[in-house]
Amino acid sequence: MSWKVGGAPALHRGGRPGSSHRFRRWRNRLPAAARAWKAGAGAVLVTALVLAAAPGAAADSAPADPGLPSSPVTVTADSLPTVQIDGVVWQQAVIGDTVYAVGKFSAARPAGAPAGTQTTPRKNILAFSLSTGKLITTFTASLNAQGLAVAASPDRKRLYVGGDFTQVNGHAVRKVVALDAATGAVIPGWAPPMSGSVRAIVATPDTVYLGGAFTTVGSASRSRLAAVRASDGALLAWQPAAHGGRVNALVLAPDRSKIVVGGAFTTLNGSSDPGFGLGAVDAVSGRNLATPANKLVRNAGTYAAVTSLSSDGTSWYGTAFLLVSGGGTGNLEGSFAANWQDLAITWIDDCRGDSHSIFASSTAVYKAGHSHDCGKIDGFPESDPRSWHRALAYSKAAAGTLTRPSSRLPSFLGQPMPTLLVWFPDLDTGTATGQNQGPWTVAGNDQYVVMGGEFLNVNLRGQQGLARFAVSSLAPNREGPRSSAASTQPVLASPSTGTISINWQANWDRDSSRLTYKLYRDGKIISTRTVSSRFWYRPSMQFLDSVAAGTTHDYKLVANDAFGNAMTSPTVSLKAK
Repeated sequence: MSWKVGGAPALHRGGRPGSSHRFRRWRNRLPAAARAWKAGAGAVLVTALVLAAAPGAAADSAPADPGLPSSPVTVTADSLPTVQIDGVVWQQAVIGDTVYAVGKFSAARPAGAPAGTQTTPRKNILAFSLSTGKLITTFTASLNAQGLAVAASPDRKRLYVGGDFTQVNGHAVRKVVALDAATGAVIPGWAPPMSGSVRAIVATPDTVYLGGAFTTVGSASRSRLAAVRASDGALLAWQPAAHGGRVNALVLAPDRSKIVVGGAFTTLNGSSDPGFGLGAVDAVSGRNLATPANKLVRNAGTYAAVTSLSSDGTSWYGTAFLLVSGGGTGNLEGSFAANWQDLAITWIDDCRGDSHSIFASSTAVYKAGHSHDCGKIDGFPESDPRSWHRALAYSKAAAGTLTRPSSRLPSFLGQPMPTLLVWFPDLDTGTATGQNQGPWTVAGNDQYVVMGGEFLNVNLRGQQGLARFAVSSLAPNREGPRSSAASTQPVLASPSTGTISINWQANWDRDSSRLTYKLYRDGKIISTRTVSSRFWYRPSMQFLDSVAAGTTHDYKLVANDAFGNAMTSPTVSLKAK
């Protein structure tokens, strides 16, 4: 018996619909253990299965062992019917079964409706059902300019909204408003007069914390951070100061004792460590707190920033952007996780490509951005031409260590990294902002993940601005093996008398890492094998069949995922020597 590694890197369809390409780097091509076995109808069969070293754990919407921290279950990649918008969604908040989306848009329309048809006026804010995706018609708030931030009160009865607007439902306001979460009606008597845009909001029962680009609240000086009373919007004494750039994000500790601040600012309360784009402050005094995470993640200034922050109650998470060509002062384009105990990093996602928003369910972490090279975390490498993967998922637990240096950015060598999970829905580039982006925000709960932005298509079908994904028990589970390329179909040869070799390349799936291959000879299954693959990792496979000399046989290959979705090859025939 002889073993060999065969096959060239596969062509695949990446994050940008319609862009097929060949990877210029092909990693992990060392063969793993191959096996021989007997199967079927009394015939003696010899098989040679050749694999490359698999990248990370086999984790997806139906992992082999969902109890492993490195292979948690994700939502599926099925795009569920969801209301659409005609612009961009900047941020979302979830209260029970309701998703609130704010941004810059003028109308909503049902799933499947082409642009400009079946529209319902919705100006810069709307609500839809998380479980059905349908517009909630009883929530009718209207903003006269874009909304940039949205957050729920702890009792879930109020919705705090920030942005650039100066009128809500015809009422004069100054960049921030409190709404009735059921109807969208303005809460009277709550009107902090902000001098600039509000981009981040977190709330306790007594206090609403605000971040953004403002420098005053009424006549009082407040440099991009402020706190107001929840009951009436009156300005409070809390006044940490961010300078050198705006505040983009706030996240409140579970015990409400401290707030982590993220943005483009270069100092926080006069300090740059912590305070260079990231830092924590006391929720009562506003004084700086030690933030070890800022010793590792340092993005601030005109062309770099921390773009979002979120928490699952145990850990907190952030995303970052960096424009290297613009001379950005930063070191991260991916995301990170940190703990609440001492505010230290627990893992770094060192993917290349800016990251905009992050959400953690009880099992996995989801990111919106435009990653194009995750090779440093054992994920997909850079492609040529470049392709973008705008929706990604990671393990909540660290699952390895960063060992690969960066050629253009500071490296995080030795830092813990998460597992990049197999969840690759396609969200394309939109046109609403002119920034060549897709999703800008991700939110959800333990059953659903929702993405908002300016994308026009999801999984190559029209779906503008909003998208939903669900766990397998609530999803149609129709995403299956993707490739029908010739390389995935059986190629036959007769290398010696009485033998036929069948060769093919593994397929790939948007939300299944393990695919099962059933090989048929003359209509009967002669082997079944389950193999791990990714769109960038497509091992070569071979089966060596023993048959009677001089006989002709038909072969067919069926690739299945865990939900029964199949890709069936054409039948091919060969006469053995």
